[in-house]
Amino acid sequence: MRRVSTAGAVTMATGIVSVGFALDGEVFLSRALLVLAGVAWIGLVLLLARGRRFGRPTVSLLTCVAGTDVLGARLAQLGWHREAAVLLAVGALLWVRLVPSIVARRRLPATGSSFLLVVATESLAVLAAAIAGGRSWLWVTAIVCGAAGLVLYLMVVSAFEVRELLGGRGDHWIAGGALAIAALACARVAIDGHATGLDTPALAIWAAAGAWLVALLVGEVTAPRPGYDAARWATVFPLGMYAVCSFAVAKAAGIGALADFARVWIWVAFAAWLAAAAGLLKRRVAAR
Repeated sequence: MRRVSTAGAVTMATGIVSVGFALDGEVFLSRALLVLAGVAWIGLVLLLARGRRFGRPTVSLLTCVAGTDVLGARLAQLGWHREAAVLLAVGALLWVRLVPSIVARRRLPATGSSFLLVVATESLAVLAAAIAGGRSWLWVTAIVCGAAGLVLYLMVVSAFEVRELLGGRGDHWIAGGALAIAALACARVAIDGHATGLDTPALAIWAAAGAWLVALLVGEVTAPRPGYDAARWATVFPLGMYAVCSFAVAKAAGIGALADFARVWIWVAFAAWLAAAAGLLKRRVAAR
């Protein structure tokens, strides 16, 4: 199932950078990455169909949920709400199949990948909010999933080994990315659901995610980990999510400086995407 989780990670990383470029007005790059995310997702589906059964699911398989929902969020940006709704249903079914078993059998101490429990749950909230429109049940779904994701975050972070910041292979970045997507979910409900009281919580969660970003960057500088590793796709996703959530929180809280940060940071995320893509391509060529 390692290939499945990698395909899911590539989908979610590529999809979120596409979303960020769309918010920044970079139409060509956004659509090019959307095509690549779609191809990665089709590969994910084919791998799942070949495997047929998950057996005992591991937390890394939750990239399937997040990847599906992120792709759906990008389609929703284009106004393809029916297609996005189908992906929301697929993501929800995968969540129901995977999460209860993973939570019941979770291992301690937690690693960066353990935060995929949060990301998968919050991704449902983000996509539900993106297509809710006048459907109150989807707004309720978004709020419930957003709150559940924060509860899961507290559960995971309490068991997280801080030394992962120095020794993680790349997935340790999800510790910050999980809060970033929680901030995005909160901001989307505040903006599109006209729940003005959520702009302050969205900003507070964004600030907490920002504190993680500082710690993560310090960890990278203190203990460099050069070279390609499949887990580095789990670094690209949080980098992209920091940009996307900053765009949303800037709109919800009315703080233009956050949007300025997002416009710069999306290029940082894209640089990381290029590095990960080059590493993956080089490994595939060497394997032949």
